[in-house]
Amino acid sequence: MKKAQKKLKQNVFTKEEIGEYNPVPFSEIRKEWMKDPAFLEAKKKSAPEYVLIRQIIEGRIKRNISQKMLAKRLGTGQSAVSRLESGTYNPTFTFVKKLARALETDLTVTFSK
Repeated sequence: MKKAQKKLKQNVFTKEEIGEYNPVPFSEIRKEWMKDPAFLEAKKKSAPEYVLIRQIIEGRIKRNISQKMLAKRLGTGQSAVSRLESGTYNPTFTFVKKLARALETDLTVTFSK
């Protein structure tokens, strides 16, 4: 028990070491980011990925399908669906077609400009 207590004490920081804790609402941080042209450009470039992610999550919720159920339909694990929905997995077009079938929906691809 003494080892655990010693280890815990090593992770305690003083106010002088880390400064004052003043949480800032994310909405305020986002307002500042939206003024930055580099942030806006990066946001624009990543928009298609997030549109796809949002549609997957909305489609799954609309059909009352859990990540586990969707994974079973796809023949994969729940963790793979979680990675897909978090944006840490870049699916192939073939996988997206399979995903559309698993969500019982049509897949439409549009190029514009």
